[in-house]
Amino acid sequence: MPKPRLIARVPLDELVPRFTEIRQEAGVRVTRSDAVASEAVERDEDPDHIVGGRADMTDVPFVTIDPEGSRDLDQAIHVERAGDGWRVRYAIADVAAHVTPSGALDADTWDRVETVYCPDMRVGLHPPSMSEGFASLLAGQRTKAVVWDLVVSRDGTLSSTEVGRAWVTSVRQYSYTELVDSPPTEAVELVALMAELGAARRSVLREAGAVSLPKPSQEVARDQDGLHLEFRAARGIEDDNAQVSLLTGMAAAHLMLDAGVGILRTMPPATDDAVRRLRRQALALGVDWPRTATYADVLDTIDPASATGAAFLTAAVTLFRGASWEPFDTHGRMPVPDTATHGALAAPYAHVTAPLRRLVDRYGTEVCLAHAAGVPIPSWVTTALPQLGQTMLAGVRRGGTVDRACIDAVEAAVLDAHLGEDFDAVGLDHDTVQLAHPAVVARCSGEIPVGERLQATLVEADIREGVRFVVKA
Repeated sequence: MPKPRLIARVPLDELVPRFTEIRQEAGVRVTRSDAVASEAVERDEDPDHIVGGRADMTDVPFVTIDPEGSRDLDQAIHVERAGDGWRVRYAIADVAAHVTPSGALDADTWDRVETVYCPDMRVGLHPPSMSEGFASLLAGQRTKAVVWDLVVSRDGTLSSTEVGRAWVTSVRQYSYTELVDSPPTEAVELVALMAELGAARRSVLREAGAVSLPKPSQEVARDQDGLHLEFRAARGIEDDNAQVSLLTGMAAAHLMLDAGVGILRTMPPATDDAVRRLRRQALALGVDWPRTATYADVLDTIDPASATGAAFLTAAVTLFRGASWEPFDTHGRMPVPDTATHGALAAPYAHVTAPLRRLVDRYGTEVCLAHAAGVPIPSWVTTALPQLGQTMLAGVRRGGTVDRACIDAVEAAVLDAHLGEDFDAVGLDHDTVQLAHPAVVARCSGEIPVGERLQATLVEADIREGVRFVVKA
């Protein structure tokens, strides 16, 4: 097989016009009205629609952990030992305190639904002055937050949940890279505690039958030389941090179900037919799947970087379909959905930890706050719930379309100079291959040996049509 060739970075300026087209075609607006901007201002006092008082927790040394350079910081964390377990205080940006129901900013967020990430810019759910300024949990800034106070037993089970509004101040912003490569002295204990907690929570989820899909994601990376592509898998501290978010989402779901009002993030469990199909694919790929082993057991043996591992994990996506947001209000003739659990988590789950970037979290959080305080759910929340699920689905599909189109354009740009050349690849399915270098997943024609290494010839590279390969005979 040929040796990997040098793939040059693509200057960002060359692709900005295409990224602009992609956003316009998808209906992603970059600009905001003057009315929206006039409402996105910092206010010290809470508006009338906000439930409950606000404690002062600025003495708690919260920290944030995010990708390097992030400014829209939804979460800050503080972990300490509690007996033989852990106490987690998880501060979430209190977006509802800055958005007036039925106002111009509120309407704008319903149109946007979520933050859209493009290689050349981030189109935020909220104006940057808010999401990257006064509402963000930036280090050294006194910020309005919703604080989840969670006590976790040594075995990883959640033993108590409290939630309320507070003023908080993050003392430090860490990046994942920093904590993985060379954690500062003051962060060593935090990393160790989160690793312990993460391991305990993964054990609980595994025991409950939860599964994950450790497939490296394809991303556009940007450095001083331009754009390139890479496959990226979550590192230890990222997954440990994600476990705290999952734990909070599960706690929120239980509060909602107890209240009889809320919106769950649901996904049906894998069907028996889907599991049987995946077993047949595992056999064809040479993946050992003993009859008594579960899918989760098999995952422990999979190397995502291997040819067979990549193909198996691509096939396993069929087990993770049908995710949605399901609102319910048992007091208003909107019953709890028949499927109230998230199939991959084997438990009820709700989105409440990313309100700066996702519309639904603002509403789910407000349900939890009201129920925890023993007061009625605000009417601005209950009247919005019936439309919220479908609105989220439409917005997330739009964001996914933009993301895929941007990746396709970068793929074509980085490969344009290599038309007619052969590349090392792995067959993922009957019409898709994954290149080892650069990090490209692309259409391919011909007889593709799934799960095997092959050579594919690049026959098309167009920033609007994408790239296409043909299996070399």
